[in-house]
Amino acid sequence: MKRVNHLVAVVCLLGAAPGLGGCAVAVIGGMAAAGGVGYEAAQERGLNGAYDDIKAKTDVAGALGATYGDITTTVYGGRVLLTGSSPSPEAKAQAEQVASREPGVRAVYNEIVVGPPETAWDMTQDGWITTRVQSDLVLDADVRSGNYSIETDHRSVYLMGSARSQAELDRATELARYVPGVQRVVSYVEVRYGDPRAIQPGPTQARIPPGSPDIGAPNPASPNAPIQVQKLQ
Repeated sequence: MKRVNHLVAVVCLLGAAPGLGGCAVAVIGGMAAAGGVGYEAAQERGLNGAYDDIKAKTDVAGALGATYGDITTTVYGGRVLLTGSSPSPEAKAQAEQVASREPGVRAVYNEIVVGPPETAWDMTQDGWITTRVQSDLVLDADVRSGNYSIETDHRSVYLMGSARSQAELDRATELARYVPGVQRVVSYVEVRYGDPRAIQPGPTQARIPPGSPDIGAPNPASPNAPIQVQKLQ
């Protein structure tokens, strides 16, 4: 439910933008946020992998329901990312245990925040960030955007997927860290021929594609959002 709220809010915001540019970004973001079969199938994991992940996402989300809080499930390659909020540390831990027991789940990354659910405005801002990051990746020739899944929660951008090289992953995280409002970027991305290594943020700002609308953009919290790369086992 939370992901749907993101999409509707962002489309409403960007729909007010003058000209075609706003509509184009809204469509790109919608493809990513909706997690539809067409978008998933475009990724290099193939149709079988995409459908397996869609099934795992549906199963985990169904098992969690609303029992453990307002939780969003993102799945890539059998790896499950849990974001959103839980009312207590116990509920957060239980959500992870429930998710890990579902068939097809290889690993669970628990990024749930203990506290009240986000407000509608906070969800709208998170949705705008997701849309902007996705559109920046799509427009960058050095990044194969179809191999990345993006989730934003509490101003943290989470990247999942498979990078063709460390350089591509560096570029993707660099693009995300300079989007207005982003407070941190967390990468759960696998590099195709080796594990991700720690990324040292560089001094050069990422290129912002021309004509990208900033309507509804949250106020920048930091021009240098920290990047955390999780080493995947």
